Amino acid sequence: MKKLKLKSKSNKNIIRKIKLYNQNSRSEYKNTMSELLTNEKLKNLDNFRQHYKCTRLKHSINVSYYSFYIAKLLKLDYVSTAKAGLLHDLYFHEKSNFRENMKTLRHHPKEALKNALEICELNDKERDIIRRHMWLITLKPPKYREGYVVTFVDKYFAAKEFFSSVFFKNFSRKSYSRMNRFYS
Repeated sequence: MKKLKLKSKSNKNIIRKIKLYNQNSRSEYKNTMSELLTNEKLKNLDNFRQHYKCTRLKHSINVSYYSFYIAKLLKLDYVSTAKAGLLHDLYFHEKSNFRENMKTLRHHPKEALKNALEICELNDKERDIIRRHMWLITLKPPKYREGYVVTFVDKYFAAKEFFSSVFFKNFSRKSYSRMNRFYS
């Protein structure tokens, strides 16, 4: 089987463009979400675990940033996507047992939406994204394409945080610090 070889100059150029785009997106994300990121009610999410070692705040920031990045690449409404991604798990209680955990999976979007409306105004798209981000567990799919972005990015990070913390001992040192680069 033949290996496909690309010119090294074009590879380096593509990688440089991706890094530059990512760097610009990161600073644009921080500028766009700065008001919400400094909100005290949102910062309280740092006191609740989401998936083993990850806090709910860190999980929400990861979902928000990568949803922002993907929505921007797809030429969607990336500001609404990032805002809804940041607020999608805005509820303030711990899951204690399996039965309660399953109940929380289905019902926390309503509580998150109620809490988000106390913090800021939301448009219809942002409300729908928060309300329906648990689509694979609940029956109603998102109305907007941005909702699918947040839903799948949320599932990706939930799986990554869960499996990384359960199966990999070095998760807290290496992978965890890469995932949470917004805290520096």
